[in-house]
Amino acid sequence: MRVFYGWRIVAVCLVAAVVGNALGLFGASVYLHSIVETRGWPTGFVSVAATLFYLTSALLLFSVGSAIARFGPRPVVTLGALAMAGGVAVVGRIDEPWQVYIAFLVMGIGWACLSTTAVATTLAPWFEKYQGRAVSIASLGASVGGMMGAPALLFGIAQIGFAATTSVAALVALITLLPLAWLVLKRRPQDIGLLPDGAPASGGEKVAVAPKWTRAAAFRTTALRTVVVTFGLAMMVQVGFVTHQVTFLVPVLGTSATSFTVSATAAMALASRLALARFSDQIDQRKTTAMILVVAALAFTLMALLPSPSMLVVANIMFGLTVGNVTTLSPIIVRREFGARSFGAVFGAASVIIQFATALGPSFYGLLHDLSGGYRMPLLLAAALDIIACAVILTGSRPRRDTAT
Repeated sequence: MRVFYGWRIVAVCLVAAVVGNALGLFGASVYLHSIVETRGWPTGFVSVAATLFYLTSALLLFSVGSAIARFGPRPVVTLGALAMAGGVAVVGRIDEPWQVYIAFLVMGIGWACLSTTAVATTLAPWFEKYQGRAVSIASLGASVGGMMGAPALLFGIAQIGFAATTSVAALVALITLLPLAWLVLKRRPQDIGLLPDGAPASGGEKVAVAPKWTRAAAFRTTALRTVVVTFGLAMMVQVGFVTHQVTFLVPVLGTSATSFTVSATAAMALASRLALARFSDQIDQRKTTAMILVVAALAFTLMALLPSPSMLVVANIMFGLTVGNVTTLSPIIVRREFGARSFGAVFGAASVIIQFATALGPSFYGLLHDLSGGYRMPLLLAAALDIIACAVILTGSRPRRDTAT
């Protein structure tokens, strides 16, 4: 039996997620720690540069979704590979404070082009029945990137130094992504004579046409507004913590145990994503999101109030169970509730707002850390925000078709 070409697209998206998350999302934590340690610059100052990374990505997500929907994923992934590699190569060789901002800005361009928004928009035309499974499987790459990225970067820095490690990482990104982008990626199944999920594109085939949503009409619905608020808050506190995870853990656990804990966090994210990939098309995705946010709030509370080495490891593993699915569920919910035809435009616009909120995360933790003298205050506030997000997601529901005007 011939395998549907769409699953090759899933595989490339998975690899792109590995590279983007290893060097972007999870790598940012290592860069922040290394810069603070080697340059002696304040944590809050470098955290603002990390915030620029997410702000740059947020500004571009609107265009990324629309560009992939219009031109296909190949040029976008190519740009993402070049920008991520360039930013990572630069970040290991900075000498002046202003150069930190340039490096993180360029990485932000790469992150936007390799992000969950890019992956989900790439896959939207290829799947209907199995869209949740396809996005979840591709998103496994984010967990693999987390498992590999921080430990590999920390090991490399210890062995050959910060500059050499980032140069090698940049080269690996280019060698991995550019051939896949140009040899495998295609825009939509109709271009190779197929329909979503692999059905043959014959003249007698009747395909149900979902309503076409404008961005304005979509944002008038409670469904989209609750997604934006929920995942904006959840991603802000999640990504902010991931950015500070190494800096938070090293003073208590040391470098080796921190590397293990970061890998264990990502391994739990992988396990939870595997479960979501299996059941995402059958579950109530909003209720699942609410349960995940409660677990995240509990993990943050334990880290804040019981910061012993053993409890930090346990709480980080609990947090890992939530990481992958908080990232993955927002596009799955929007794709299910608004359809493939509107997904690029609707989720592209929604993800801009979510990413702007996400961008505040590194500064949220960094500035509150400097203000309060530690991480207890930001962790407790993060737990409270996750509980608020939990309540918000439960107030939304699938929008009515007749409002898609």
